[in-house]
Amino acid sequence: MPEPSTAPRLRIALGSFGEAGHTFPVLALARELRARGHEVMVHTWHRWQPDIEAEGLVFAKAPQYALDPETGTYLEPYEAVRRAVLDSEDDFRRFAPDVVVSDVLTNTPALIAERLGIPSVTLIPHVHPVSEPRMTPYSTGMQAPRTPVGRNFWQRMHRLTDAGYRQGEREYDELRRELGLPSAPGPMPTLSRELTLVATLPQLEQERVWPDWIRVTGPLLWEPASETTAVPEGEEPLVLVAPSTSKDPDQLMLRAAMRGLADEPVRVLGTTNRRRVVKPLLVGRRSRLVEWCSYAQVMPESEIVICNGGHGTVVRALASGCAVLVVPDDGDQRENALRVYLSGAGLRLPRRWATARSLRMAVRRLLDDPQYLRRAREIAAWCEANPGHARAADLIEEVAARHAGEERRPVPAAEPQAEVAPETAPLFG
Repeated sequence: MPEPSTAPRLRIALGSFGEAGHTFPVLALARELRARGHEVMVHTWHRWQPDIEAEGLVFAKAPQYALDPETGTYLEPYEAVRRAVLDSEDDFRRFAPDVVVSDVLTNTPALIAERLGIPSVTLIPHVHPVSEPRMTPYSTGMQAPRTPVGRNFWQRMHRLTDAGYRQGEREYDELRRELGLPSAPGPMPTLSRELTLVATLPQLEQERVWPDWIRVTGPLLWEPASETTAVPEGEEPLVLVAPSTSKDPDQLMLRAAMRGLADEPVRVLGTTNRRRVVKPLLVGRRSRLVEWCSYAQVMPESEIVICNGGHGTVVRALASGCAVLVVPDDGDQRENALRVYLSGAGLRLPRRWATARSLRMAVRRLLDDPQYLRRAREIAAWCEANPGHARAADLIEEVAARHAGEERRPVPAAEPQAEVAPETAPLFG
């Protein structure tokens, strides 16, 4: 447990929509802030209420919207955000935070903070999603161009993605106007110019010049409490097959890995992550298939992690000193696969090539060439010496100190919106 902070006791609110990849980093940071003696509120979906309260944190339920009650049509994303701001603002007024921290895809807490005159921090729980012109657009998973033809092609692609950003900025400005807030000039106006935290490994970031309001902290790692998992017995290297909880519905990677490694001189632990097994899985004599396992427990015992490339799984594996084989399913996973490959700590295998044979050959390469495990262990050593949760908490305390004693000028409170959808609906906010 960290030493209590010497900073004055603060009230800090954090917000995230409820997908695990965005909520878990928020909870890692909230746990650190609570351990320092601060009062911490987490505003997210109700599914995480037991975990939040078990950490000694204050839970605030985030509304979840999908359908307009008058038209029966799906709400536009920023209309859902507007409703969420007006419905949630009283929770923040009552808690009276000194600082608000918002997940990058969760605009509601940041807009509430601005309406209440409270300093706001943005948390990006993965690699930075904005590419510089010399890079390929985020989520393509492609390396930077090295020829004039390649540079010309990607410059054209950047113009298309930039047009999408500008459209989003216009819609965001309109939302701000409706909420009584001034225009937010500049690119990516949803990012806090006070402080934006990029909670990833610097070894996964591409070289760039960072503005002084963006800080790469290292990953923020948290997982729900779970029972200990027994790994297969033996002395052979342990390979963990850790599929996505939301992608790869056919379990292509899991099936290919379990089959391809069944007769290899390795131990294999595969997890379904509580998803129904859609087709029979081959489980070798040195293999075990479980419904769920604690990555925090199992990864430090493993040499290799095979995954689809969710950021949380990737950074947990690298922080545990595991070489990583990424079989990406879509955009952000393709980007993470590229970053793992460029870091020297693993390999990537396109989904279309994810056969039993190709996964077997990739695992052999990771085990036969010591550079991959060596690099992964270098990254793990960096993580141990530079804990991301501590760095992020330090920076948030600095923001609070800069604004201590300032007079706040909140906008008038607004009427809450009517509930418009069941709680299983997605939240855009």
